[in-house]
Amino acid sequence: MAAETSKVILSCALTGAVTTKKHCPAIPYTPVEIAEEAKRAYDAGAAIVHIHARNDDGSPTWDPAVFAAIMAETKARCPVMINWSTGGAGPMRERVNHLAQRPHVAALNMGSMNYAKWNASKQQFAFNFVFANSFDDITAFARAMKEHNVKPEMECFDVGHTNSHRVLAEMGLLEKPYHFSFIMGVLGGIPASARHLAFQAEQVPAGSRWKVIGISREQWPLLMAALSLGGDLRVGLEDNFYLPDGEMAKSNGELVAAAAQLVKLSGRSVASVDEAKLLLWPDGGSN
Repeated sequence: MAAETSKVILSCALTGAVTTKKHCPAIPYTPVEIAEEAKRAYDAGAAIVHIHARNDDGSPTWDPAVFAAIMAETKARCPVMINWSTGGAGPMRERVNHLAQRPHVAALNMGSMNYAKWNASKQQFAFNFVFANSFDDITAFARAMKEHNVKPEMECFDVGHTNSHRVLAEMGLLEKPYHFSFIMGVLGGIPASARHLAFQAEQVPAGSRWKVIGISREQWPLLMAALSLGGDLRVGLEDNFYLPDGEMAKSNGELVAAAAQLVKLSGRSVASVDEAKLLLWPDGGSN
């Protein structure tokens, strides 16, 4: 197996912006709590942690001081790579200021969509809104990431999002190897199946890195499909609370450990932080 596909980069989305401790007691809020979860994820095998900032009461925030505190607390505990969120509500200008802190990676949402979750048993939407990401905003985020030497993690909820990377590449806003995330399991986006994941993987240029982000309990079969297709993996309490056996996770570390076990069973191996950096920046130069 080629070196670039034998290694699997494990990412962990620690907290998200919406769920609370009422949904899952392990959801971290404060910079210290988030950093402790980052350490647990790193110890279990994660090379990258994806982070949304929260106020101490759990509400989301874009305050750069909070992001700075999270970064400082995390760096004091472990050398895991940091991936800032830029997606969600609020003016775009508020969602780029924290990139000046030069994380290794930042999420770049690649298109607009209806974003919903349907509860079949209750016959109602659990949530339902329009997730707006205009090309003007997408290119502005990409320019800010380039300015601060941050690698864009292009978050793609459907095939059109994936193919939109071509515009950014033509504008000189992406550095190879490109880095994609395929989010699956959101109503309004691409269905969560191995067949659809394979189709998404076919869209990326040769040499790119891609991973799957499965929402809720559909996560685990999608991870297994990604491993067979040569992709990377993301787990974490932002996406899914539950371990493969259905038990609620007590930490992000438990979810990463379960994913690492799948990697081992697949015959591939988990990339260390240094190995992940070499895969994402083969010529060096990461923050």
